[in-house]
Amino acid sequence: MAMHVPKSYFQNMMKEGTKHLSGMHEAVFSNLEACTELYKTIKTCYGPKGLNKMVINHLSKLFVTNDAATIIKELEVQHPAAKMIVLASQQQEAECGDGTNFVMILAGSLLEKAIDLLECGLSPSEVIKGYEMASEKCLEILETLVCHTVKDVKNKEAVLPIVKTAVGSKQDGYEDFLAELISEACSKIMPTQRTFNVDHVRSCKILGSGVLSSTCLQGMVFKRNVESDITLVKDAKIAVYSCPFDIGTTETKGTVLIKTAEELKNFSVDEEKLIENSVKALADIGITCVVSGGKVGEMMLHFANKFNIMVVRLMSKWDLRRLCKSINATALPNMSPPTLRRLGSVAWFSLRRSVIPLSCLSDKPEKNQPCQPSSSGVVQTTSWRYRACNR
Repeated sequence: MAMHVPKSYFQNMMKEGTKHLSGMHEAVFSNLEACTELYKTIKTCYGPKGLNKMVINHLSKLFVTNDAATIIKELEVQHPAAKMIVLASQQQEAECGDGTNFVMILAGSLLEKAIDLLECGLSPSEVIKGYEMASEKCLEILETLVCHTVKDVKNKEAVLPIVKTAVGSKQDGYEDFLAELISEACSKIMPTQRTFNVDHVRSCKILGSGVLSSTCLQGMVFKRNVESDITLVKDAKIAVYSCPFDIGTTETKGTVLIKTAEELKNFSVDEEKLIENSVKALADIGITCVVSGGKVGEMMLHFANKFNIMVVRLMSKWDLRRLCKSINATALPNMSPPTLRRLGSVAWFSLRRSVIPLSCLSDKPEKNQPCQPSSSGVVQTTSWRYRACNR
């Protein structure tokens, strides 16, 4: 009969199947090796000449990318020590928007050297103390290595070299052209009294031509055609609706018995008058453009053309929210005339013909005309149209 070997007190507290590792070789080295394996996987993606990785996630979706943030997000790392490096890189992504690969390579290189130090006989506490001393020394040296300082972030020429270094690792060969576009877009909307919001710079990808045909526009661009016959509005007053631009329908079905031709002729007269009065009420308060988050009724569109009101339909609720924030408007949930404080305003709303119709909303109607800051508290938004070859 085999002897019963009791479990340790620590394992009795944990659930069945829990592993308890202790000692230098079981705990420390296994954690370090897990971190270095993750680092070796990512380091070949570093730089403008970095290799792409093919990742297939749990949904069998294929990713081919050299972006470390995307790779570690789809890998779903479970090892607790390696997960700490992943969390550090994710924090870097949240703070700066870039540098995730650098954080993982730096941490992996330090841990790889730590394995050699531990094998030489040093204790983990001694290695940690040495790295802390090295960190303090690095911070002292970094202060003397400053090569460029930006004093005015609204100055495009001063910001351009900084942006070029960030773009160069992602778009090798196009960094000069793209850095100038990005610097122009960011410097125009840089606030003076609050932090910069990256959501105020939007990119619109258009098929056809090439990257060097990309342009920057002071305003917003939507890859949508206008619904109405009106394609250009100056000094527009905009009403935004999150509901369909149409009259409401009844929830129950009804049957109408029509006996004469006169009854058939007068059947829809009241409905037409109701729709006309609704659109006329919008025109009476000066509305020249309506943006809807739902479908646009044919009868409503007919009377909108009659009263010279531009109608634009946006299918994305996120685009609708960004539009409201840009023009300082409030999205209305029902078809009622808005009050003046809920209306938005913009200098220029037009349709631009290209391979894909573009609805452009801008405070800068003429080329090379500087955009003046809005006095009504409207958030400035910049969009740049990114052209790509359709091959």
